[in-house]
Formats: sequence, structure tokens, C-alpha cells
Amino acid sequence: MDEATRYRRFFESHDRAVIVSVSAVKGSTPREEGAAIAVSASATCGTVGGGQLEFMAIDHARALLSGNTDTMRLDIPLGPDIGQCCGGRTELSFEIADASAIAAFLARLDAEAESAPSVFIFGGGHVGSALSAALAPLPFNTVLIETRSDMVEALADGVSLRLTPMPEAEIAGLPSGSAVVILTHDHALDFLIATEALKRADLSYCGMIGSKTKRATFLNYARRQRLTERECARLIMPIGGTPVADKRPAIIAALVAAELISVIHAAKAGRLHTADAAR
Repeated sequence: MDEATRYRRFFESHDRAVIVSVSAVKGSTPREEGAAIAVSASATCGTVGGGQLEFMAIDHARALLSGNTDTMRLDIPLGPDIGQCCGGRTELSFEIADASAIAAFLARLDAEAESAPSVFIFGGGHVGSALSAALAPLPFNTVLIETRSDMVEALADGVSLRLTPMPEAEIAGLPSGSAVVILTHDHALDFLIATEALKRADLSYCGMIGSKTKRATFLNYARRQRLTERECARLIMPIGGTPVADKRPAIIAALVAAELISVIHAAKAGRLHTADAAR
């Protein structure tokens, strides 16, 4: 379930609530500007960082709901005085969650989700299904691409399915900055998809599941397809790194999810070449 949907359901279930947002930060803080938590008299949704900071945010929000304060902003030093030694400062803003405030808040979340990096998983087998589930709660737009509808297990909320007889043809239309993870049932199909993906210098990640032997076989194939050494160098294989020798789908998915977070955000910031970032 994506973040906007979680908040939307929260507001539908709670008639009265307060939206607490991190409006400014200075120094070391547990959450970034824009992080938010919705607070009702009996429940919360989201987080502004946990610990004493969050306790104070919830307590103040409930004081607003009960009419015991009208202060709509708190500037909190994160030091020993509150038992949270981050060392920075967090400014919190409070807003009664009326219809207009909720609409504006959800619109912001929808816009952020729309601009989130896209991850395209080619192959809906055991690893593809595990990876799509691992990515579902993360800030990605995740699409699973398959040739066979009967191979796709139940998808997690927020993951889209695209069925096509020619997965390699999908590469040309992917948004710039997308990540491609190749996990199909067929080595020849893997090679076709990877070849098309590596031709695109604007993709943030191109990873293919497989062994050192499969990598060597693919590179020989890629050179026959006239891919340059620079293009071939963009291939990330094995995916998920090599520190954990555990090939269970859920473990591979967890390692790849961590790799995608690191590589995509580094590429987005323009700091690292994608293949170097994954190593």
C-alpha cells in the first residue's frame, strides 16, 4: 500500500485529526523536511522520527484536538533535555485536518509518488514476485513485466502488472532514470532485454540475475551485438552484491532492494556511475 493510500484510509476512519509536518531542520535530525504524521485522539499514521520528538508531537496534536492549546508550531532542540541526542533542531508545524488541509496534503503525497523513481522487474517468477513485494512499501513506482499471466503470483498493493509477448520492446518507452531488473525464466530473453537496456545511458540501473558464467556468456553475446565496453560496463551482475551466499528468493529480494535504494538515489544525485555504485 502506498503512502497516500495509507493516509487516505486513516482520514476516512478518523473524523478529527491533526497533520504534523517537519517544516524545517537544522543539523542532525531523525527525519527530513516534509516528513509527517497524522494524529487522532486514538491513533497515528506516519512518523516524524520516533522517540521523544514524536511523543511530543503526538501529545501536542492531541492537546490541539482537545482545545488545550492553540500553538501551531514547535521548535524542538534534539539534545539531552528531551533524551534524544541527535544534536540538531526540528521545527514541527501543526494543522487541523479539515477537508482542504487533507486534500492539499494528499495532493502533495500523490505528486511525490508520481515523481518517484520507477523500477521495472522483468520476470514474475519466485524472485520477481519476492522483489515486487519487497519494493511495494518503498518510494518506487514498481512495474512487473511478464509474458505469461499464469506465472504471476498475487501482486502487492501498489505494484503494476504489464503483460507483453515482447518484453525487450518495453525498454524503449521506459522513463529516463528508471531501473531495470532482469529475472525472466529464459536466458535468451534475459540477453535480449539486457542488450536493449544497456544501449540506454539514461537508465539508473540495469541488473540481471545469474552467475559469473552467465555474465561471461552474456558479455560475449553483447559484443557480437556491437555493444561497446562502456555500455557493457553498466551491467550489474550478480545483483544484490556478493556478501551473502543465500539464494532464497526473499533474501535475494532484500539485497536487491537495498542495492536499488543506494544506486538509484546516487544516480539521481549525479554522484556515481551506476555500476560503480552497486559494487
